[in-house]
Amino acid sequence: MDMLLKGKRALITGSTSGIGAQCARVLAGEGVSVVINGRSGDRAAAVTEEIRKFGGEAKFVLGDVTTEDGSNAVIEGAKSAFDGIDILVNNVGNPTQESHDSWFDAPFQEWIDDYHQNTIAAVRLVHAFTPAMKERGWGRLIQVSSRNAISPHAHLPTYGAAKAALNNVTLSLSKELAGTGVTSNGIMPGLIYTPQLNKWFIETAQRQGSDDPEFGKQYALKNIIHQTVSRLGQPMDIAAAVCFLASPLTDFMTGTTFRIDGGSTPTV
Repeated sequence: MDMLLKGKRALITGSTSGIGAQCARVLAGEGVSVVINGRSGDRAAAVTEEIRKFGGEAKFVLGDVTTEDGSNAVIEGAKSAFDGIDILVNNVGNPTQESHDSWFDAPFQEWIDDYHQNTIAAVRLVHAFTPAMKERGWGRLIQVSSRNAISPHAHLPTYGAAKAALNNVTLSLSKELAGTGVTSNGIMPGLIYTPQLNKWFIETAQRQGSDDPEFGKQYALKNIIHQTVSRLGQPMDIAAAVCFLASPLTDFMTGTTFRIDGGSTPTV
């Protein structure tokens, strides 16, 4: 299926690994010129070279978009990379701290830090790239949120609250951009496998008397994550949805944030 994306230009934040890197690969495979972003020059160069090797067009800009200075550097670099951006994928965003024993253990500063990392970082880039999209009469703003936005954990309250704010941003943007040709949509991933999860799987297995990470993974699927799909999510599950939202075929879709979580968040 032709997603009608050839000739478009995209910035994917946090795209040197995991979900972001897979989004960049998929978009590049559809003919999009992609700007890779991250903080590691080696990892950014590796993803960029991989895309070029398979015939795609890619450049990278380094910078931490969760800081004002880093964000400004990324904005200027992305604008000059391909003379503009048509598709913005706000993928950066993680908990700033590990989980707590109690909701009340999260200090006030953590609430502020998570909001800056998971909400304000996206808002800065929206401000930077949306005006030119409006002038061209076409654009895509895609926020990668989390299932925690609508089903938060008590031991990770600040992250869920910040992602809920990002969902609100996505909807309010769609109303602000009514009739402009620029859409605003989001995705709420569930647990997506990356190598960083292996440590958790080992720890989970050890708590059950095993050292086998595969045992830990299966135990987590059945007893912790409570999915209705019997496998872990993969970066491609999210990248395929990002590609769909980026396509001109979704002109009739805006203001929507939907779940891709293996059925782990039962809701109507």
